[in-house]
Amino acid sequence: MEITGKIKELFPEKQVTASFRKRECVITTQEQYPQHILVEFIQDKCELLNTVQIGQDVKISINLRGREWTAPDGQVKYFNSIHGWRIEPMQAAAPTNTGNAPQHNDGPPSNLPPLDSPAEGSDDDLPF
Repeated sequence: MEITGKIKELFPEKQVTASFRKRECVITTQEQYPQHILVEFIQDKCELLNTVQIGQDVKISINLRGREWTAPDGQVKYFNSIHGWRIEPMQAAAPTNTGNAPQHNDGPPSNLPPLDSPAEGSDDDLPF
């Protein structure tokens, strides 16, 4: 799955245990009702967030994870997490005028006869 949007927050890396580390970011989707989605990158994927900045448009490839946990009182709870495994900057839209576009001029094309005179070889004096 993929999420596209703008990086809203970048959090520092956390060393959760001696062998487990994670880094989180918040991405804001760009739709009618924007969503602020927390995505976590774990272990060696933490470094992927070093390549992006707050405010940058990105596409994040994710996996949804769910787990079950039984509380000490016996109540079962469920948790979801979103794990990022790839992040790519979105390409900015190409400019519409690249400098090679033809120049516009306000006058009529030079290869057409003036509108008030009949075309050469025309015997018809109708204006249309």
